[in-house]
Amino acid sequence: MKRWLLRQRGAVIGDGVRFAGGTRIVGPGALLIGEDSWIGPYGILYTNPDAPIRIGARCDVGPGVHFVTGTHLIGPQEHRAGLGKAMPITVGNGCWLGARATILAGATIGDGAIVAAGAVVASDVAPNTLVGGVPARLIRVLEP
Repeated sequence: MKRWLLRQRGAVIGDGVRFAGGTRIVGPGALLIGEDSWIGPYGILYTNPDAPIRIGARCDVGPGVHFVTGTHLIGPQEHRAGLGKAMPITVGNGCWLGARATILAGATIGDGAIVAAGAVVASDVAPNTLVGGVPARLIRVLEP
């Protein structure tokens, strides 16, 4: 049912995509999810018309993962959250995003990468690597 509803609002959802309960898609932006991916429960995907969220094929997105396409420029001391902007998020094929990871605006996660539970991804992640921490840093290179 969720796949059908998302497709009605313009999302591109591949065959075999499964959504666990409680996942929320917030905003009117583009969402593309490749075939046979699994989106865990209670995640939030904050979409924006200027910044699509692309999740590749055969990805596993753990429980409570947040995708945040919006951010701000740093403003003056009177109001540090300056001008708002949105940047896309891209997750390559075959990735595994651990529970409660946060993927921030502008991040690209390469094919076959793993993001450890609780990590905050604020920059690009190379293919076939394991990253973790706040902010996420390289833990090790994985076999291709």
